[in-house]
Amino acid sequence: MSSPTGPASGLPVRMPRPRQPGRHRRPEPLAAPEGAPALVLAVPGTSSAATRSLAEEVVSIARSELPGLDARIGYLDGDDAEYPTLQSVLARAAEERAPRFEQARAAGSDVSAPDGPVAVVVPLLAGPDNALLRRIRQAVMDSRVAADLTDALGPHPLLAEALHVRLSEAGLARADRARLFTVATAADGIILASVGGEEAVQAAGITGMLLAARLAVPVMAAALDEEGAIAATAEQLRGSGSQQLALAPYLIGPEIDAGLVDEAAKEAGCSAAEALGPYPAIGKLALAKYTAALGIAPQQPQGAPVR
Repeated sequence: MSSPTGPASGLPVRMPRPRQPGRHRRPEPLAAPEGAPALVLAVPGTSSAATRSLAEEVVSIARSELPGLDARIGYLDGDDAEYPTLQSVLARAAEERAPRFEQARAAGSDVSAPDGPVAVVVPLLAGPDNALLRRIRQAVMDSRVAADLTDALGPHPLLAEALHVRLSEAGLARADRARLFTVATAADGIILASVGGEEAVQAAGITGMLLAARLAVPVMAAALDEEGAIAATAEQLRGSGSQQLALAPYLIGPEIDAGLVDEAAKEAGCSAAEALGPYPAIGKLALAKYTAALGIAPQQPQGAPVR
């Protein structure tokens, strides 16, 4: 036991830290407002156990960043059995909205009647893929539920950070340029492979510039779904002096067959890193899209500084 003046037993007691005054004071952690719309992660591609694991990890990261968040997963190609479709997830969120309000009111919470969108739908896409975004938009319309649809997650500095990490994990880039150690297999030219046409390539190119600044090597974006684009980009990089190339998929993972990445790497004659997957930045960016749509986020998540 302890007393107000110290520990009775002689053992140390952790006392509460005083609030730090001034502009350097740490901000109070955000929490999801009572009755806030659900965050629905729209997952493209073939539904599978691996896809579900990835999506669950992404929403878990989002929940840890915003306590009280109602985060759900809807599959663009689900079966409404093991993998619920986006339409059914939105419909369920709408059905549960009024009962949840009544339950909160009965528990004594001072909550307002539900208003505004039932959900904010966040596509699990690194960059704009118009074909997939059209399908997601159509699924939202077919659900007949009031829901906001956000843009794709990128371009963003956090995605450049994630690409850097995936390349370093594959031994294709130094983890930290400040440490001046060599990586024998480090690439001196990076092909950033995207899907979704010319607009997606341009968006990937913005993140590619951020990645180039981190690695101090040339980075060029190319369409994975355009025949010959990867090989042409590889030839262009080699023509400008790069000898050891690497392919970095600008993809979360489920939106494309992983075999296409392997084929593209063979076509370019280089090694490939893994897709971005459930890197923590993906969950943070999904949450940032949600909070920005609701106007409850003071700022976007920041990427790590270039070293």
